[in-house]
Amino acid sequence: MSELELKRARLQAQLAAASSLLVAYSGGVDSAYLAYEAHQVLGDHMLAVTALSASFSQLDREQAESCAARLAIPHECIAIDELSNSSYRANNPDRCFFCKDELFTRLDELARRRGYAAVAYGVNVDDLGDWRPGQRAAEAHRVLTPLLGAELHKAEIRELARNAGIPVWDRPASPCLASRLAYGVEVTPERLAVVERGEAALRALGFRQFRVRHHDKLARIEISPDELPRALDPQMTRRFVEIFKELGFTYVTLDLEGYRLGALNLVNVGLGSRT
Repeated sequence: MSELELKRARLQAQLAAASSLLVAYSGGVDSAYLAYEAHQVLGDHMLAVTALSASFSQLDREQAESCAARLAIPHECIAIDELSNSSYRANNPDRCFFCKDELFTRLDELARRRGYAAVAYGVNVDDLGDWRPGQRAAEAHRVLTPLLGAELHKAEIRELARNAGIPVWDRPASPCLASRLAYGVEVTPERLAVVERGEAALRALGFRQFRVRHHDKLARIEISPDELPRALDPQMTRRFVEIFKELGFTYVTLDLEGYRLGALNLVNVGLGSRT
């Protein structure tokens, strides 16, 4: 048995020990693979749950629902309202803690009502080096971390997901819309909607990996390095200006370093993030 097969076996053993499980399911590869394996092991004694809020894009919802339906995984959506928390709206570097605390509080309540033994989410080994205050919330709520327990890395999860036929195995990371707002810029439904519309426009232009970073009056567009030459075409840059001026930005910039993980944390010494 290969090392990857051994890790999968460890994952399945952890899931079997849970007896029944709610899986926090965003539709990304980590949560999709965790939900898939939970369903393989537990059958209908598991439920994938997607939390809907202003920071979760319509595209992410559609992709999460489509993936769950294709894999025949039991799936439900619930509404959460992290924006009702002033500490979340303030958008300090610990913003994620308040979001995940709201999420896991709601999932704990749902698990108790439905009789599920535990709640799990898809943190993996590579996440341990990140600045992820949401992990503190998971620890406080005693949320299970089966992928971490199996010592699975992101690349291994993608390989296992590809082998299992999970359609999002190569999907780029897609954290919540609030992660695009520079720290200190208040999180509001209007700003989140602007980011969502801006990223939808970039997607419509054919770009695959990007972020719209919201710095109040300034939009900083990150495009993956391999796509930057196309983005730097003068006609394309003029189109960027048109799009983002219409969205209300005063200044429109294209980041010459391109898309990279944790760009908003560079001004916060010691922070790292997969946003």
